[in-house]
Amino acid sequence: MPDPRWVALIALSLGVVMIVLDGTVVTVALPLIRSDLGFSQVALVWLINAYILTYGGCMLLGGRLGDLYGARRVFLTGIVTFTLASLACGLSTSQTALICARAFQGIGGAVVSAVALSLITNMFTETGERAKAIGIYGFIASAGGTLGVLLGGFITSFLNWHWVFLVNIPYGALVFGLCVRLLPQALADRQTPGRLDFGGAVTLTAALMLAVYSIISGGEVGWYSGQSVATYAGVLLLLMVFVLIESRVRNPLMPLGLLRHRPLVVTNITAALAAAAMFSTFFLTLYLQRVLGKSPLQVSLIFLPTCLISAVLALGFSARIVHRYGIRRPFAAGLLAAALGLALLAAIPVQGDVLMDLFPGMTLFTIGAGVAGNPLFLSAMQGVAPKDTGLASGLIGTSSMIGGSLGLAILAASAEAWTRKLLVLGADPMVALIGGYHVAFATGAVLAVVTAGLGLLWLPKAIHASVPASVSVH
Repeated sequence: MPDPRWVALIALSLGVVMIVLDGTVVTVALPLIRSDLGFSQVALVWLINAYILTYGGCMLLGGRLGDLYGARRVFLTGIVTFTLASLACGLSTSQTALICARAFQGIGGAVVSAVALSLITNMFTETGERAKAIGIYGFIASAGGTLGVLLGGFITSFLNWHWVFLVNIPYGALVFGLCVRLLPQALADRQTPGRLDFGGAVTLTAALMLAVYSIISGGEVGWYSGQSVATYAGVLLLLMVFVLIESRVRNPLMPLGLLRHRPLVVTNITAALAAAAMFSTFFLTLYLQRVLGKSPLQVSLIFLPTCLISAVLALGFSARIVHRYGIRRPFAAGLLAAALGLALLAAIPVQGDVLMDLFPGMTLFTIGAGVAGNPLFLSAMQGVAPKDTGLASGLIGTSSMIGGSLGLAILAASAEAWTRKLLVLGADPMVALIGGYHVAFATGAVLAVVTAGLGLLWLPKAIHASVPASVSVH
């Protein structure tokens, strides 16, 4: 008879897969949506941005709601929200309706993603088991991205774009039923006493959404434009109001004392930097499609071998490394391997061979990212009291989201600037485009090396499942 916790972990991970899968499926379907509903290029971008704004802005709130009202209950609510929003997306016949429904998808996705790590932490309290569980969760969730591209290619080839969203309805119902049956009922009763800090929730969510918006719009209107400066000032003002509220309310959304917990703070800074470096692989997809002329389905098949490598790492190998060597060294080694992979990709030729020119760098990057991810998530939950695991889970998700978005914006700006420079110098347009990709990969490699060094210096050395007595959040 298998341990019911591991069966519950699979059901939990399948819920997160729905969120990850939807993002890649929608990306594949964008051209069809644009032609059918008459989206302009600017409006089409907001089909993505509406989701990113609410997802990035609500993740921390979702994690805290899990602490206050029970992680199991809030996770199931997130699944229902995402599924109903998917139904609204699939039935949409106008641009406004579809963009609004995508925003609600972001809210549901944020809640599910934020609470998932908290549920795993509470189900698996023993160090070795927790490391293995997070590894399995990470693999299943990441595999959803590749599966999404495959599914998106099939749906857009044989059906219409509405089914990109409608496919979530039976899947969401299945996940809900599995989680109701398999997630331990005890998790519904594990709640933090107190009421929701409404003022703190509003100000922090608004600050995070404005921060994500400033990153999204900064590359278009200019990082030092009047609009950008105004959004920066707005974020700072909202954060100041949030700190003022948190210092005065009886049951704060985010107890300020939690920020004195050093492992939590340094892990979130590291996570943001690591996510910024990891997003440089976005340019590999562009290279495959824009330069080599691969279809989305072909791109996903090219990434399939690296997903299998991730599976080997996640299903036990990464957990054993962390259990033996702790957090710092595996994280740093993983980031250095990823940096080497990015450095190899920074030398790809104009018409590269997938097997000879791309696969070595992709493989090293995948191995490195797979090894580094597990210790980072373990560090994020290190020494956090059970009543604050949802908050810690939402915090690491928010840090990764903002770090990745900011990193992608900076990398894209650097690549575009270098491409323009090469064009001015008279380079062939395709050579100039590849030159920009080279800069993006090289920048990501440097950032990964820096992050590896920082992780080696300040992340916790070993794993401690217990809550340190010195940690006080009030």
